[in-house]
Amino acid sequence: MTEHEKQEMLIVTGMSGAGRSTVANALEDLGWYVVDNLPPQMLRPLVDLVERAGATLPKIAAVVDIRGRDFFLELQDIIQALRSGTELRVIFLDATDAALVRRFESVRRPHPLQGDGTILDGITAERSRLSTIREASDIVVDTSDLNIHQLATTIIEQFAAENTAGVRVTLMSFGFKYGLPADADLVVDARFLPNPFWIPELRSKTGEDADVAAYVLGQPGAREFIDRYAQALEPVLAGYQRENKRHVTIAIGCTGGKHRSVAIARELAMLLGALPRVAVSVKHRDLGRE
Repeated sequence: MTEHEKQEMLIVTGMSGAGRSTVANALEDLGWYVVDNLPPQMLRPLVDLVERAGATLPKIAAVVDIRGRDFFLELQDIIQALRSGTELRVIFLDATDAALVRRFESVRRPHPLQGDGTILDGITAERSRLSTIREASDIVVDTSDLNIHQLATTIIEQFAAENTAGVRVTLMSFGFKYGLPADADLVVDARFLPNPFWIPELRSKTGEDADVAAYVLGQPGAREFIDRYAQALEPVLAGYQRENKRHVTIAIGCTGGKHRSVAIARELAMLLGALPRVAVSVKHRDLGRE
């Protein structure tokens, strides 16, 4: 592996209740391999494993927190040792005492360190033990005023590469006679166009064939619909990114899911794929059915 392709490692730590699970999920969406609740003593073996894996694990994040025994005694020394040979960053998640108390009360769970005391006692003890780690962290994120979506967006903006998709769109063609896709976020009806099924020379073909696509796209209103729908989706997809909706399925249906929906899905994919930070894939659910 070249210097340019050097593996990255991220340690996610911080106060209990500050949002580690949300950050872990956001990193996974960005392609990081995330290991949760890792004892600090396992960081060195993990680094060895990553080095042996090479390019198959270019980015790995380890969530390490107070749940790991002797966390406060060993983590700082381990981090210092790892920095000498690994491209390592530490992100520390913090929040005010009031915000943390409110979060623990809302889920009705005790703080890991409160013992027989109060939630605030546990927070105070944890904050004291983690003070050195916080000071040595590369990135500190205060999550006090962030909901889970805002926190995820903050992490994505921090770690996403310029060519990383902000939203991944699946364009799924389907046949209404087989039912609506259960996982569709948006549904489009292509049955306003003439059905190539009734053209004898096109009946056995699909929307992936050039002559069927030309027939469908050449119908009055077809091109106008595709262009305008793509334009209408631009602010929708931008909004999904702001709200941290990372995946969206747009289902395009016709009677059997073989001709019109297939041709339109393929054409729409080219337009949406040209939008910034939008990755598009096409799936034909009912292609091949009788």
